[in-house]
Amino acid sequence: MRGKKIPKKLILPLCALFWLLVWQFASMRIGEEILLVSPLAAGARFIELIAAPVFWLTAGFSLTRIMGGFLIALAVGGGLAALAYRFGAVTHLLSPLFSAVKSVPVASYTILCLIFLNTGSLALMIAFLMTLPIVYETLLEGLRQTDKRLLEMAKIFRISRLCRLRYIYAAQILPYLTSVIGVGVGIAWKSGVAAEVIGLPRGAIGTRLYEAKITLDMRSLFAWTVAVMLLCYLLEKLIRLLVKRAARVLERG
Repeated sequence: MRGKKIPKKLILPLCALFWLLVWQFASMRIGEEILLVSPLAAGARFIELIAAPVFWLTAGFSLTRIMGGFLIALAVGGGLAALAYRFGAVTHLLSPLFSAVKSVPVASYTILCLIFLNTGSLALMIAFLMTLPIVYETLLEGLRQTDKRLLEMAKIFRISRLCRLRYIYAAQILPYLTSVIGVGVGIAWKSGVAAEVIGLPRGAIGTRLYEAKITLDMRSLFAWTVAVMLLCYLLEKLIRLLVKRAARVLERG
């Protein structure tokens, strides 16, 4: 007789528990927290951090700049994708620019931006630059996949451009928008925090990570890393929820 299947809701927690146990076992085998801190020690330090007001000030500093860069990239990338969809020449014009942006390392951009920007704006600019090509290319592909028959029918029945935008393009591009949020938020956080580690703006998560590294405070290093992961996960879920609600509003008319 076949065994019972594990409920889908339990699969992710069980997988996370498995890797936590692997982490704990590896930490116990090494036996030196300066090399690999245990998940229990990192979790205890994380609880200590979130109990302090400075944690929320630091998280808020990085959050507003990194997510600001992502949202600006979402708006600018969407606008450029619409232009490229409408005018083919724009696609050719932007292609070498975005190829260059994707190939240059984050560290190079960070050093260049430090020449022109203050450290407080660094994470915003880097998050914007790193996510813009992804947003542009994904949304452009979504527009290109729009059903041509629906567009022809809308033209025949003289449906207004606003209705076409609302009921044809918006519905078509929604899965691509959801996809780009899942990828883009993670890249924005990775690149933004990496830029902070180099630029060391006062009161940023990247600066806290650097301070933990030079003082060999592995508990804090892992705790701040967990904080970044949780912030990234929660914000991704929040933005996706907002997009879904906006889509429902459009469907209701």
